[in-house]
Amino acid sequence: MEDFKSNPDFQGITPFRSKVWLSSPTMHGEEQWWVDQAIQSNWVSTVGENIDEIERVMAEILGVKHAVALSAGTAALHLATKLAGEKLYGQARPDRGVLWNRKVFCSDLTFDASINPVAYEDGEAVFIDTEYDTWNMSPAALEKAFEQYPETRLIVLAHLYGTPGKMEEIKKIADEHDALIVEDAAESLGAKYKLNGQWVETGTLGRYNAVSFNGNKIITGSSGGMFFTDSREDADKVRKWSTQSREAAPWYQHEEIGYNYRMSNIVAGIVRGQIPYLQEHIEQKKEIYRRYQEGLKDLPVSMNPFDVSRSQPNFWLSCMLIDEAAMAMHCRGEKEELWIHESGKASPGEILDALAAFGAEGRPIWKPMHMQPVYRTNPFVTAAGNGRGRSNAYIRGTGVDVGADIFRRGLCLPSDNKMTAGQQEVVIDIIHRCFR
Repeated sequence: MEDFKSNPDFQGITPFRSKVWLSSPTMHGEEQWWVDQAIQSNWVSTVGENIDEIERVMAEILGVKHAVALSAGTAALHLATKLAGEKLYGQARPDRGVLWNRKVFCSDLTFDASINPVAYEDGEAVFIDTEYDTWNMSPAALEKAFEQYPETRLIVLAHLYGTPGKMEEIKKIADEHDALIVEDAAESLGAKYKLNGQWVETGTLGRYNAVSFNGNKIITGSSGGMFFTDSREDADKVRKWSTQSREAAPWYQHEEIGYNYRMSNIVAGIVRGQIPYLQEHIEQKKEIYRRYQEGLKDLPVSMNPFDVSRSQPNFWLSCMLIDEAAMAMHCRGEKEELWIHESGKASPGEILDALAAFGAEGRPIWKPMHMQPVYRTNPFVTAAGNGRGRSNAYIRGTGVDVGADIFRRGLCLPSDNKMTAGQQEVVIDIIHRCFR
């Protein structure tokens, strides 16, 4: 690995005294009070005032009728996906997932927690390529997917790094094909999208919706997630499933497969103390994005984009894309990366290694799902059609794999809302020096 500290190009930069994180929890004090209340009242399990209150308040903030607090965003996504499958295809046998032998159209450029619930329910994810405007699911690719798999009726869509996708177009396509949308708003809590002339919160744009309170999210419970719907019946079903599907009998009786997915009252206490600071955190993240945007404008790079007229991101993570002409040579294997320095150019690996050398945490862009070894045989659709096997010894490949391109040229920058402006200036300086 390059010794950046002794490299003349980085002379004068002092390592950070304490690590500058990508995105770490930010506590304010009220969290401890509500946790203590849960402990003192002995309501520390999966029922209690904290749970009831955060369900009420979060439903009010997002503008939905019902919220169900769960142990993780992944749990919320699983039950949302299961519920959508049951609505479409009926109740499954106990030994078989509700999506058995069914295809589901899924965001490609996302974390695998978005997609794995499809596999939990024995479905097959069909990955839909990304578009450059928002780094989210491409409506053009989704149209192509329906041409190839017209029987598909479920879409699982994620909003990457806090930026809403093109939901008006996607919802129109879904409606035309009588398809349901499961919305993964794990990264985008507090973001808004202008739908039919009205600003609405992400987490309300699908038939079933999920957010995350993981430790690195815009607000946190240390863990936890939440399911949102306007249907009381569906909310009650998720509550039932999340508590092992116990029936109303004096003994333990089960008529459906259930899960231990309910949020604890202690985790809910942390979330309860965080909720009042949601907008403050968003403003802090937005300012970080703006400082990067200004500080990097003289480099051959661009920031993760969004549609100013139709979206208000929560700016959870600030990301950067290196221009093609400024990409230095690099090579990625399954677990390691090699890069070389070229004057006037840089690569994500070089920048991330340089930041790490001085105590700042960045991260590669999510590796697209269609490139993951576990999903290497799943279908993948681009705006040009089938994204698999588009070349051979005699035919040059056609079409653009947008997600793979963003993964190759992009990186997530330190975006912690406790990072000072001075620390961010040093991060920006380090990035500049990588291009010398």
